[in-house]
Amino acid sequence: MKKNQRIILAALLLAFTALPTALQAKDFKVISYNIRNSGGAANAAKADGENCWMNRRHATINLIKREKPDMIGMQEVLPDQYEFINKKINGYGHIGVGRDDGKNEGEIMAVYYSKKRFRLLDSATRWLSETPDQVSLGWDGACRRTVTYVLLQEKKTGQKIAFLNTHLDHVGPVARRESVQLLCKFIDELVPAGVPVILGGDMNSTIEDVIFRPLEEKAHMKVARDIAPITDNEGTFNAWGRHADVIDHFFVRDVTPLEFHCLKGDYGAPFISDHYPISLIFSL
Repeated sequence: MKKNQRIILAALLLAFTALPTALQAKDFKVISYNIRNSGGAANAAKADGENCWMNRRHATINLIKREKPDMIGMQEVLPDQYEFINKKINGYGHIGVGRDDGKNEGEIMAVYYSKKRFRLLDSATRWLSETPDQVSLGWDGACRRTVTYVLLQEKKTGQKIAFLNTHLDHVGPVARRESVQLLCKFIDELVPAGVPVILGGDMNSTIEDVIFRPLEEKAHMKVARDIAPITDNEGTFNAWGRHADVIDHFFVRDVTPLEFHCLKGDYGAPFISDHYPISLIFSL
């Protein structure tokens, strides 16, 4: 084969291997998405100016319908947003409580799952604090923070999977560090032995932060972005276009990541949120 032919062939092979693979029936897709709170029902049309929830809420519905995730973890969901999303999407079960009263007040760490694909076996909410079983503020945190846990079983195969959705504090470094320690404890206590685990959310820290070491050393989890064969390192917090920080993450155990993507596409609004959603396609 001539030299130029070999160069062309190599370039074609490289191009094809870089293309996203088609989602297979046995694969799964999970999305983590900080939707940016609306400011509450009374302020939903005012908060964030042109980027207010009322101007972009349709983009969240478009995201779900276009991406068709099997699981979604949403952060900063206020009750008016939760009600809107629940009315607009079909085929998903949902779990989550308000962080300020354990019922309907404050932001919800909402988990959605495909009812066609999964049955819900168990769920729980814990506060990221010294008293995790009750509504509480942890350490030097500026806000009450929670984690929502679900244990799902795929109907077709009987395979179980655990998913945890959380949002670490944006102010308190002690709260972020201690919250990661608690997450390791929750995984150990809540997840049945041998069940694959995914932890996702807005972590308000870059992946190099030492606070995440216990997830590797104690919970034996890996950074999905780092081990997926198709991946990116795009900024997830966009601050309405002002800058981009990589602070939204997936951690996995006994899961095979196939593709990791920061979803920066056009879903019908200039910005779907001040965070871009992240997507993980994986197999078990």
